[in-house]
Amino acid sequence: MLRTLVLRFYWDGEPEPSVEVPFGDFFAIGHDAAPHLVNSLPVVVGPYRACQSFWPMPFRKHFRITLQNEGPQDANIVAYKIIYKLHEVPEDAPYFHAQWRRSITRRDYPEHVILDGVQGRGLYVGTYLAWSAFSRGWWGEGEVKFYMDGDTEFPTIADNGTEDYFGGAWCFYKDGKGPEEVFNSLYCGLPLACYDDQQGPRRFSLYRWHLLDSIGFAQDLRVTVQALGWWPNRKYEPLTDDIASVAYWYQNEPHQPFPAFPSMSERWGR
Repeated sequence: MLRTLVLRFYWDGEPEPSVEVPFGDFFAIGHDAAPHLVNSLPVVVGPYRACQSFWPMPFRKHFRITLQNEGPQDANIVAYKIIYKLHEVPEDAPYFHAQWRRSITRRDYPEHVILDGVQGRGLYVGTYLAWSAFSRGWWGEGEVKFYMDGDTEFPTIADNGTEDYFGGAWCFYKDGKGPEEVFNSLYCGLPLACYDDQQGPRRFSLYRWHLLDSIGFAQDLRVTVQALGWWPNRKYEPLTDDIASVAYWYQNEPHQPFPAFPSMSERWGR
């Protein structure tokens, strides 16, 4: 149900949204079939799906927030509260942006694009992934890469591995043994590791907020993550996985047009 609801934010009369994300993914609960809590600094999800966002979102004269239901069923209860303060905004204060993407990685191209096409000056401040792992082995060895300001083949930042970027180590295992152990913290977490259906994909939610270590760029930005892991035969392999992501960043307007927003059938969770 949460993937059928789409949040869009418009700042100061812009015709196209600066935020365009399915409701659940925006609040780091992208797996509809596996609701869970999130306890971090900018995003909190309490019982039952009480979704709260504390990202600063400056505007000068006007803002517009919409929630659109694109599904076949009514959203029976939607209650909301928006808190804002009227005061002077610094001339150079950038606007908040968020963008959703989803892909099925391939063994010959095991890369998911988290963000691309950003031009101008800004700060990258967060990543959320809703990861469905199809293999039975370890899935999170891929690097998160930040290509910025003219980078081509080699990124300015390449993290050591997926679990390292999201605040874990050694496969998120407890005492070095599986399965993955969930955790929440102010800036990073693995709030969901779901194995309910042993015949279907395993589901993971991961967030990393760059609140104290924002990633600045002056000209352009592209962010990717690889789907790499260990197969049960202990062989290191690229993976075919289902990855959905939200990128959060600040930049001045105007921003480059977002890709066409995926249809409901393209957003539906597994």
